[in-house]
Amino acid sequence: MSETLGASEILDAIPLGVTIINKTLGIMYFNINLETLTFFNKDEANGINFDYILRSNISQKLIESLPALNPGVINSFEGDIINKNRKKIPVRIHISGLFDNEGALSSYLLTIQDISILKELNQKVKGAISFDTILGQSPKMRELFDILPVIANSDSSVLITGETGTGKDLLAEEIHKASKRAEMPFIKVNCGAIPASLLESELFGHVKGAYTGAISEHPGFFRMANKGTIYLTEIGDLPLALQVKLLTVLDDKAFYPLGSSKRVVVDVRIIAGTHRNLSQLVAQKRFREDLYFRLNVVKLHLPPLRERGDDVPLLIDYFMSLFAKKLNKNINGFDLDARQNLMKYPYPGNVRELRNIIEYAVTVCRGDIINLQSLPQYVLDSLKNTPEEEKAPLTQVKDIDASKIVKDEKRERKQDIGGWETWREAEKKMILDALIQTKGNRSEAAKLMGWARSTLWRKIKEYGI
Repeated sequence: MSETLGASEILDAIPLGVTIINKTLGIMYFNINLETLTFFNKDEANGINFDYILRSNISQKLIESLPALNPGVINSFEGDIINKNRKKIPVRIHISGLFDNEGALSSYLLTIQDISILKELNQKVKGAISFDTILGQSPKMRELFDILPVIANSDSSVLITGETGTGKDLLAEEIHKASKRAEMPFIKVNCGAIPASLLESELFGHVKGAYTGAISEHPGFFRMANKGTIYLTEIGDLPLALQVKLLTVLDDKAFYPLGSSKRVVVDVRIIAGTHRNLSQLVAQKRFREDLYFRLNVVKLHLPPLRERGDDVPLLIDYFMSLFAKKLNKNINGFDLDARQNLMKYPYPGNVRELRNIIEYAVTVCRGDIINLQSLPQYVLDSLKNTPEEEKAPLTQVKDIDASKIVKDEKRERKQDIGGWETWREAEKKMILDALIQTKGNRSEAAKLMGWARSTLWRKIKEYGI
């Protein structure tokens, strides 16, 4: 189901409100997430002064900031907007200028982030601390939060380790946002998702004619991230040949694009992430030892959810509030059985899996309280098949013998959910069924599943459909 994406679809896939306004402040573009936030549709907003659509207490500040928007400058503001239903929503707005090939200002780009959930949660959960989008109150997370500002203010390379689903991508982005490079680009590259034959060109760019099909120059991710941060996720999958070139960039801050003899100098901070054991890959000669030591200047480890104790109920409530708001559902909490089962489940997929489970529960819940019938069947089946002594809630993980945790990690999990083995497979099947029913129409499939179109697109991309 691959297809070429237009600019509109790309902007719709961004999980933020996005609008482009002309120099007279009239709206030229309005993405689907901003429609959801403001309750104005694109046709209503087109050509209208942005201040009428984004009725905000910081409009004057935004307007006053426009003359200073030179190339590379991004201004950020926090305030409130009033949507079409007269609801006040706390937001964070970033504004930057768009310039033509001659460097002349052509229009302005605004991104609008709804931060109401974060503000509500900060008021609701006492004792919890967060680093913007990362939430936790367990000792291990507090240690991480304590050191993050120091790391963010340095320019050292960072290696983030942790199991799949622990939030490595979020942590990398938060380091960037808290750094002096925050107003410059943050570029994320999945080294395992791009074919090895294309990865060098994607990272370092190429000149026209560098290879068959190279009909124009491509700058590459490193040049796009200049003055900012590049996050190389799944760095353990980087081919050995490119590891040499990356080492050169780390040492010399320079590289040669594919097919070019002209040296390109860049100022980029590198953050790498992996769920693999890099020292083991070094021993197996699958990862260069010198690159490992060069990346491992600062190492941050995100603990698995089973080691985060009281963070579990905190995250359960956070995701429930998040998805209830997104789906416009009036849900007040969980009944006792549902909450107890959620506390007992071991979450091998960590925070990402917990998020998926709560999203599913909120989606299928028909009342204002989530009960057992709203939880994915594979969660309930997993707990039925778990010996009683292994059913202690995650908040009691400190009382569990470490050997049992090791055994649990090594045990092959095969739950019977209509032939599927994991929630990911179940959700992928649901998406495929919806696309089949709508004959491939993504907008209709999103409506059928009760999702925003951007959510469906993100999951299609995540599952490789």
